[in-house]
Order: sequence, then structure tokens, then C-alpha cells
Amino acid sequence: MEVIKTVGSSGQISLGKKFAGQTVMVSEVDTGVWIVKLGRFIPDNEKWIHASDVQIELNEAIDWAEKNSPKETDLDLLEGQIK
Repeated sequence: MEVIKTVGSSGQISLGKKFAGQTVMVSEVDTGVWIVKLGRFIPDNEKWIHASDVQIELNEAIDWAEKNSPKETDLDLLEGQIK
């Protein structure tokens, strides 16, 4: 569907309320030609968590945590293991 929009004096174009609050990627493929894609944005410092090997380790850790209830730590025993 093609729609004619006017760029406002601040340089903005409204995509409509149904897209309010959503993240889009805007690519300028040529002068005056843009592609707008709806999607998710992952900050650079969080991309590591989406790597497949990290996902495997996280799933293993979650599985372990679900099978092992937390218990109180004996700090004296732990300190002895460190020394």
C-alpha cells in the first residue's frame, strides 16, 4: 500500500499510531529512497547474549538452577577452601 506523506518542518514523518513505541530500522538505499523495517534492536553491549554458544550455556545454567534448590553457604568452610 502506498501512501503520500509530507515531511514536517522538523524532518519527521508519522507512520501512524499502530506503530507508536515500536522500533524501526530506516535504511537510505538511494538519495530520497528509504526502506523502513519494523524489528527489534539489540544494543551492542548485549549482542553477546544472543550468540548460540552463550544460549546453550544459559539454558544449561537455568536447567541446573531449576533442579538444585538454593542452600545456605557455610562461609567458614568456603574461606578455608580459598586459603
